[in-house]
Amino acid sequence: MLGQDVTVSSTDPVDGQPVTVTFSNGAAIWEPAAAVVFVGRREGAGPAATVCCDALNFFASQTSAEQWQLAHPEVRGEIVGQARATQIGQQTFGPLLQDG
Repeated sequence: MLGQDVTVSSTDPVDGQPVTVTFSNGAAIWEPAAAVVFVGRREGAGPAATVCCDALNFFASQTSAEQWQLAHPEVRGEIVGQARATQIGQQTFGPLLQDG
């Protein structure tokens, strides 16, 4: 998206484990290797910061993401793998980061 190397750092909200995605030379390296993303949204209208941002979480594992999803039935969404998460990120934020 940025045309440069970058590291995205997060923390699994269930177990506190760090989750990082390092983009280098166009390739993504996920740590831990089993990391997934929950892509969701809260009910209601408003800016993305209100309905989506806290419903988009990185998890160290599928099991951790499932635990969070069960504990938050008010948040609709899905658990996605790394390739799909990267694709969603590019589609969502890529146009915002383009020059002109």
